[in-house]
Amino acid sequence: MNLKPLSADFSVSPQLRPEDLTILAGQGVRAIINNRPDGEEAGQPGDAVMRAAAEQAGLAYAHLPVTPGQQPAPDLVGRFSEVLGTLPGPVVAYCRSGARSASLWTLSQAARS
Repeated sequence: MNLKPLSADFSVSPQLRPEDLTILAGQGVRAIINNRPDGEEAGQPGDAVMRAAAEQAGLAYAHLPVTPGQQPAPDLVGRFSEVLGTLPGPVVAYCRSGARSASLWTLSQAARS
């Protein structure tokens, strides 16, 4: 895992594996946001697998997929903000590289200003 903190309660990461979620829970993380569409890459654990792993680890979980190479639509940014506001922190969001998750967080913070 390669977590990049963006705030005291929010970090982004490249692709997480199911076994990473137990480790993150042990480190105090309380929620996961998956920003990858299912089937984006061969061998990638899908939403159902990650949701089950989060549940097993006692983590809250949300799936808000972002299409690679596209700027997140305003409605997705709004949904991300809403979800982030309801999840217990600290939260880790992930996608293939962490860039889409970071972009969503940055846009959601800008919309709050």
